[in-house]
Amino acid sequence: MGSVFSPYYAWARRSGKVEPDNYCALNVALYSRRAKRWTMTERGGQHCHRDAQQFTIGPSQLRWDGQALVIDINEVGVPFPHRVKGQVKVHPQGLFSFSTAIDQQGLHRWGPISPSARVEVTMSSPGQSWQGKGYLDSNEGDEPIDRSCREWDWSRSPLNDGSTAVIYDIQGETPQGDKLLALRFTPLGEVLPFETPDRQTLPLTLWRLGRRMRSDGRVHVVEQLEDTPFYQRALLQSDLLGESVQSFHESITMSRLVSPVVQAMLPWRMPRRA
Repeated sequence: MGSVFSPYYAWARRSGKVEPDNYCALNVALYSRRAKRWTMTERGGQHCHRDAQQFTIGPSQLRWDGQALVIDINEVGVPFPHRVKGQVKVHPQGLFSFSTAIDQQGLHRWGPISPSARVEVTMSSPGQSWQGKGYLDSNEGDEPIDRSCREWDWSRSPLNDGSTAVIYDIQGETPQGDKLLALRFTPLGEVLPFETPDRQTLPLTLWRLGRRMRSDGRVHVVEQLEDTPFYQRALLQSDLLGESVQSFHESITMSRLVSPVVQAMLPWRMPRRA
């Protein structure tokens, strides 16, 4: 809702206040070696509906069945128009109501709904299925994200005791705007801060995007999942809290996101159906 990456939402805001419910998208990224898929079709308010149990976005929907979050996917990939259809079930292993600001003014907030979950994926197109570990969180903001920070690195690391460690390393427009969050979410429902190790610099991406990861030792890029002009996502191997961990890691650079060139490129990855 009110996608922070939407060029249409950004263009509409130039003329004044707009309704974020009119800019909704379900982003699906499949990284299978047999079939890679990407969908992020934005839809206007007439194609969307939400209540306490269900959120409908065009032909796709998310619903809570009392035990799990069920995501029914019926989308078309871009830039190649392959059908992406199937279902994802997210079974939370504990629910959290924790939320905290990720900027100094408290205008942007983040919190994990389920830091650890069991996920079942059944896709009919492309035909594949699997089960594994998952994670479910939430972000919300009262202003465009590019106004609060210059760049950030985020990581999620499952630990041996069933906990999940999350690090938000945010650089503001000035050093006073920097913010560092390092939290461990335990199976008992605890939220425990921990001391972060030093920041390690990773190699630049193909798009020459800078990125960092806090680790007690050397950081190894296991797999590069997304590499775009302003954003990257990778699977990393590093050392944290006395363990060797495999982490999902994301980086974003706001100056690149809001550049006219990138804004003109985004519709190729994010078409809109008004």
